[in-house]
Amino acid sequence: MTIRLTQYAHGGGCACKIPPGELESVVGGLTGARPVNAAGELLVGLDAGDDAAAVRISGGTALIATTDFFTPVVDDPYDWGRIAAANALSDVYAMGGTPVVAVNLLGWPREVLPFELAAEVLHGGLDVCGEAGCHLAGGHSVDSPEPQYGLAVTGTADPDRLLRNDSGRPGVPLTLTKPLGIGVLNSRHKATGERFEHAIATMTTLNRDASVAALAAGAVCATDVTGFGLLGHLHKLARASGVTARIDPAAVPYLDGAREALRDGYVSGGTRRNLDWVRPHADLSRTTETEALLLADAQTSGGLLVAGELPGHPVIGELVSRSDHTVVAG
Repeated sequence: MTIRLTQYAHGGGCACKIPPGELESVVGGLTGARPVNAAGELLVGLDAGDDAAAVRISGGTALIATTDFFTPVVDDPYDWGRIAAANALSDVYAMGGTPVVAVNLLGWPREVLPFELAAEVLHGGLDVCGEAGCHLAGGHSVDSPEPQYGLAVTGTADPDRLLRNDSGRPGVPLTLTKPLGIGVLNSRHKATGERFEHAIATMTTLNRDASVAALAAGAVCATDVTGFGLLGHLHKLARASGVTARIDPAAVPYLDGAREALRDGYVSGGTRRNLDWVRPHADLSRTTETEALLLADAQTSGGLLVAGELPGHPVIGELVSRSDHTVVAG
């Protein structure tokens, strides 16, 4: 019997994130706290909602720490492990860092799904960490009602060359390094079992090269595009930087089949919540509702959104002086 992992979870991938508005209300009171006798200087914390935490330690090094895990986004356990690992490592790349070591985070319904599948998930994570040059050692597991997998990752970076989401400035172009449409294709996969090899290839591609290219281009501001969609991550970046992000929807690349999946109704609840969250802060009057949903599509292991121009990747807009909105589409 073929076991479809996506049928054992209520959501899939980064689309199962807690809605951004709800999340911000929960963590809003956690900023500003300082530990006693701290071992390093906190460079990036909760304040701007960045991709990872960064601490300056002795030796002129920034330590980057992040974690990410989610329910199955595809049915194949090995592919799910690869996707989840690439997605977790992405937070380090999004800040201009190099992942050094990671540990597994595994939730498994042990009386429902065979552990042989869990082993395949873990092997997928191991192989992607190996590709990234990142040690994967140990971790933690729990008996969980739904399967969940991801990594806690530690990396390093130059503290004076971090990519941050609060460093955007007017007049700088915006570059996107992976096409959108992962969310609607994954929703179609969950509903129908259709397998989209190009979507899997996109999700398992590391953001390492894009991060290196961003640093080489002198970029100082970036984020990755995951569960809050392009619009959500643009809103967070523009809000943190005190600018407005103006994008050209016609310049945004999409995976083959994404528009057809949206047309056929394969839209996750996470995508609709993303759009509801951003809409009060965005000017979407010059784009259609269909286009707005695609721009809000909840991505899993998406690309980097860089304030700067990267050779070989499309420029989709620019940062301008702050107006009444954080995001303007069209």
